[in-house]
Amino acid sequence: MTRILSKDITNHEGEEIELAGWVDSRRDHGKIIFVDLRDREGVTQIVFTPADEELYNKADSLRSEWVVNIKGEVKKRPEGMRNPDLDNGEYEVKVSKLQIITEAETPPISVSGDGMKIGEDKRMKYRYLDLRRNRLNQNIRKRGEVMNYIHNYLSNEDFVNVETPVLGKSTPEGARDYLVPSRLQPGLFYALPQSPQQYKQLLMVSGFEKYYQIVKCFRDEDTRGDRQPEFTQVDIEMSFINEEDVISLIEEMFLSLVDKIYPDKKVTLDSDGHIPRMTYKEALEKHQTDRPDVRKGKDDENELAPLFVTDFPAFEKKEGKGGRWAAVHHPFTMPDVDNVKEFKDKFEEDPSSIKAKQYDFVVNGYEVAGGSIRIHDPKLLSAVFEMIGHSKENIEDRFGHLLEAFKYGVPPHGGVAVGFDRLMMILQNEPNIREVIAFPKTGDGQDLMMDAPAEVDEEQLEELHIKVDREDE
Repeated sequence: MTRILSKDITNHEGEEIELAGWVDSRRDHGKIIFVDLRDREGVTQIVFTPADEELYNKADSLRSEWVVNIKGEVKKRPEGMRNPDLDNGEYEVKVSKLQIITEAETPPISVSGDGMKIGEDKRMKYRYLDLRRNRLNQNIRKRGEVMNYIHNYLSNEDFVNVETPVLGKSTPEGARDYLVPSRLQPGLFYALPQSPQQYKQLLMVSGFEKYYQIVKCFRDEDTRGDRQPEFTQVDIEMSFINEEDVISLIEEMFLSLVDKIYPDKKVTLDSDGHIPRMTYKEALEKHQTDRPDVRKGKDDENELAPLFVTDFPAFEKKEGKGGRWAAVHHPFTMPDVDNVKEFKDKFEEDPSSIKAKQYDFVVNGYEVAGGSIRIHDPKLLSAVFEMIGHSKENIEDRFGHLLEAFKYGVPPHGGVAVGFDRLMMILQNEPNIREVIAFPKTGDGQDLMMDAPAEVDEEQLEELHIKVDREDE
């Protein structure tokens, strides 16, 4: 006999079936024992009666979260005992055979309800239990469904899925790098990628023209509700395109995704049926932020109000760094100039006046994606680095490989990176991205379940030629 899932019992009325899963709850009504059996597709009510004394006594020992296998006949529930909250609520299974696969201790956290009143430390320490609750289970399933949709959508648009290295070189990207020591080259370090920025530009030099990757990225920065030390990004790059091409791709992919997977969502569009656009200046003047929440009803959880923000300034003055100028997005972003001379003249006159070919995609007040057209002229790229304070030696050391590649014919190109965790948080109406990640870190970047970060053996440190300066020594 083949095991069936809870959702399918409605197709087997009057038949003997096999179910397996966890004891979700148990209720004793007189001499009848009712058990809700939970599997990956829902809950089924199973029934034990005293007619079979041995089976009944075995059922009497069942407790929550025990793992069992049962066989029994699918029957219609009596009138007045049907459960409209369950898809299979008109049916139950009268058990004829029970196998207790594993027993379970009382869980340290409840796995029923939404879990929001349980402390984060407890939920993260017992995340494998936390994930049993229906809300999180559905979040992770939807995450996989959306990820598959994006894979298929971009593949159908002729994008090539290319994996880029995780061990790379430390470069200034705006946040601290996570560093990985090299055992074979003592004193040297790899860096985990904050994004595959340079690799995807090199793929454009390689002639792939349309690249994408759903990739892990790493940033050592203070965490908050919509940030994690490691996060997932939908990374996209294209050659021979302009800003309009990238914006159109994101608009079409987002609207088709919502229509297919979230048909109950209401998307707020402009009068022409497109995602509205707003300049950076207009956003600040009207909303005092560059990621405005333009929903018509802030309490409507099914409203999605997407918005493209454009015409960002290319440079901004950084506090605490000698008042130097830095790129708003990143230094590879194309400034709105025609040549190196025009760029240098404008920068010397007023860096803040230079616009960037940059665009952000905002949904319900969150930046969900950001991108730009890239600089493909190596002389202009070098000039940008120089103007924001990099020496020629530093430029060669940090970016020489990219400038070298650009000598051999580089197409005009640009792209966008979608914050996948943040997108899922919004689509699932969750308060933070930890609710849509299977095994997230806590707010202070710890994995309480695996007890990480953790100390390592002195032998490992010696192999890596690392000495730890411990405060208590």
